Amino acid sequence: MAGGMTHLDTFDYKPKLAQLHGQPMPESVTRGQQIAQLQGAQLNCFGPQHAFKKWGQSGQSISEIWPLLAERCADDLCIVRSLHTDAINHDPAHTFMNTGSMISGRPAMGSWLTYGLGSEADNLPGFVVMVSTGKFGQKQPIAARQWHSGFLPGQFQGVEFRSTGDPVLYVRPPRGVSPAMQRQVVSTVQALNQEADRQLDDPEIAARISQYEMAFRMQSSVPELMDFADEPAHIRELYGAEQGDGSFASNCLLARRLAERGVRFIQLYHRDWDHHNNIPANIPLKVEEVDRASAALIQDLKQRGMLDDTLVVWGGEFGRTPMSQSGNGRDHHIKAFSYLLAGGGVQPGSTWGATDELGYAAVENPVSVNDLHATMLPLLGLNHLRLTVKFQGIDA
Repeated sequence: MAGGMTHLDTFDYKPKLAQLHGQPMPESVTRGQQIAQLQGAQLNCFGPQHAFKKWGQSGQSISEIWPLLAERCADDLCIVRSLHTDAINHDPAHTFMNTGSMISGRPAMGSWLTYGLGSEADNLPGFVVMVSTGKFGQKQPIAARQWHSGFLPGQFQGVEFRSTGDPVLYVRPPRGVSPAMQRQVVSTVQALNQEADRQLDDPEIAARISQYEMAFRMQSSVPELMDFADEPAHIRELYGAEQGDGSFASNCLLARRLAERGVRFIQLYHRDWDHHNNIPANIPLKVEEVDRASAALIQDLKQRGMLDDTLVVWGGEFGRTPMSQSGNGRDHHIKAFSYLLAGGGVQPGSTWGATDELGYAAVENPVSVNDLHATMLPLLGLNHLRLTVKFQGIDA
């Protein structure tokens, strides 16, 4: 959920903050703390703007603006309420969440997993990224370096599937070029690359060989993947997906189809969660764009027996302040935010950690971004202390 979703209006109810709404924020809470755009401003408490209730047999506390996710999936979720991060602006926060470092150049999580576990898909990339854009909010760019392979070989970087037009650029053969003709060209180029690789032993040449073959196979696999014709009407209705509309709903359905085909890591971005003003009106509109499809993905994986070995991780790059900005908005916030996990060995219907009574800081079982990564990797079968690669003479 790119842009920094507010935890205080969605998954972390704070009655004390509601009680103090409009009153000055206690200075003891904010003194000396890093604040993005509220430096020097009068800091007033801004209570939750939407009602919360208990959902499911587990009694998960979730805002009522999530009618489908809360009602259908509360007992499948582990809500982590004690995330914190080090980066207070969007791009470095995305980089930190994806790579474990605010400095660009390290491999993305999807690259590490594809490197460590491989992919079960022979004719699709092991790491696929899709981006959707909603109708409301500020549209910050999302840089392709967020799914780069860093110092790992190039075949482990993410491949972006585009929302409109050809999902992968140049995936269709040129007009007048038959598959047999293209196979001949690819085979000839591969023979030259293999000869160069035997002489130079260059990992970049090996990566190029691998990617040429993958690109050729994708010419048949990608159009089949993107065609929803084989999906029953009730499944398309479950997601609210329309083929080719570029929506988050369609991307969620594609994510399930990719997982079925053995793709190791699928990452969806949905932009526009950066709400510095008008939280009361804007947050329900954003939730409406993702509520149905988020619930559908978990339900669909579960009914197909895939949720047990598929880890679903849902959240943004940071949270929002319990202090108001522009009267009815929230600023960037790094001390506390919430994440949702489901499947993949996660305890369903549970919560982990807690924030203080104003939702300002994680105080119970705090979870750093690196802690989150160190939780994900063992759930997926990897020892995070041993997943390394030699880079510039050291284990990186």
